[in-house]
Amino acid sequence: MPNPDLIDLTTSAGWLPLAFMAVMGLSMLAYVILDGFDLGIGMLMRGADAAEKDAMVASIGPFWDANETWLVLGVGVLLVAFPAAHGEILGALYLPVAVMLLGLILRGVAFDLRVKAALRYQQWWNRAFFGGSLVAALAQGYMLGMLVVGFQDGIGPHLFSALIGLCVAAGYCLLGAGWLIMKSEGALQQKAVVWAGRALWGTALGVVAVSVATPLLSPRIFDKWFAWERLPLLAIIPIVTAALFFIVWRSLRRLPVRLGEGNEYGIWVPFVGTVGIFVLAFYGLAYSLFPYLVVDRLSIWQAASAPESLMIVFMGTCVVLPMIIGYNIFVYRVFGGKAQALDYGGWDDPIA
Repeated sequence: MPNPDLIDLTTSAGWLPLAFMAVMGLSMLAYVILDGFDLGIGMLMRGADAAEKDAMVASIGPFWDANETWLVLGVGVLLVAFPAAHGEILGALYLPVAVMLLGLILRGVAFDLRVKAALRYQQWWNRAFFGGSLVAALAQGYMLGMLVVGFQDGIGPHLFSALIGLCVAAGYCLLGAGWLIMKSEGALQQKAVVWAGRALWGTALGVVAVSVATPLLSPRIFDKWFAWERLPLLAIIPIVTAALFFIVWRSLRRLPVRLGEGNEYGIWVPFVGTVGIFVLAFYGLAYSLFPYLVVDRLSIWQAASAPESLMIVFMGTCVVLPMIIGYNIFVYRVFGGKAQALDYGGWDDPIA
């Protein structure tokens, strides 16, 4: 097995796996943030009335399909660029991946059919949308937990992964609530502030759990974080993360009074602060794992396809990736501002 410290990064066999690792990391981070907020809104729908549910769906309607594109890109890169890791990771996570896909399918079907079904059946599709979002979020968090523990078997790793599943669901609810604070008005906006305040603590628990468990499970990762020469620089990450949690918490404490007075100053702070927390948490995890795709077992160079194959895929990625980024920027610019009420075309009962 090649030593990662001896890889020649000037050759295609050296830098191409790094490039694809960056693309895959960007895709996963974009997916977690972008699809995270609409998964969160799906889970929060249980606490809303019928009109508020429509407003919540309207706030994500133009975006949610595009958000899932990042998941397809990330998994596609894993399959094509790192086939050995794809086999080992998805082999270990076969069941939670299947559960996640079922949740995403249920959520997608419910999203489309809730506006086409008769009003007396709409509540069932709303529940399906909530259930699909919750199942997908829990499965993704469970997979993250298993990645952190290196896919170890046993009750301890599975309980830890289940805890991370709950915390990831809370993080998505925090993102979703922050999105609603920006996109909604009135009672729904006030509810979103309350929801965000509740989800904040679960998110913090998840960040702390992963941050503590990761170095304790691997001497290599422990040495990376706590070497004296790196400690002053790396300490910035937890300090800034804690500061962002405090800023979000303080904003959520002040917003109810401001919104009650019709003042929307700072409504963007909870969402942007949460995005910052997710980015720093992702960076910390990536720093811990690099250069391994499976903790201390399989590096990106060991898992990579042949350089000739990677070069062909790389050229295609250079065309596709800017198009995906450009499309996402276009959609978010066009549909910026407050969400508009859903229009059912004048039909009270579309399907009798």
